[in-house]
Amino acid sequence: MPRISEYYFRTAILFLIVGIAIGIHMSISQNHNVIGAHAHINLLGWVTSAVFGGYYALNPAKASGRLPMIQYFVYVIGVVLMAASLYLLLQGNTALEPLVAAGSLITFAGVLLFAWVVWTPAR
Repeated sequence: MPRISEYYFRTAILFLIVGIAIGIHMSISQNHNVIGAHAHINLLGWVTSAVFGGYYALNPAKASGRLPMIQYFVYVIGVVLMAASLYLLLQGNTALEPLVAAGSLITFAGVLLFAWVVWTPAR
């Protein structure tokens, strides 16, 4: 399996653990104000990272080179920044809204880089 796939699957599992922990905390506390962050961590962190890892595993010719690693780091940094700042924003820290926006744009850049990988021919 390509190294980038391993990175994505390991990162996905970390996001899943965090997402489930937030879900359990919301359930125990009966306070669901961070459900948006919980959903983003699970969908963008766990599911999408696993899909990216699967794609690279199924297309090893596209998993090599610098672009997949750049795409990985851009995407993961974006999701971490967006999810963490969204979590804190939903807790009432409204000053973090610009960080949520920045994280969202970085995440989107990671998705666009992945689209480039998918649509360009393998070398």
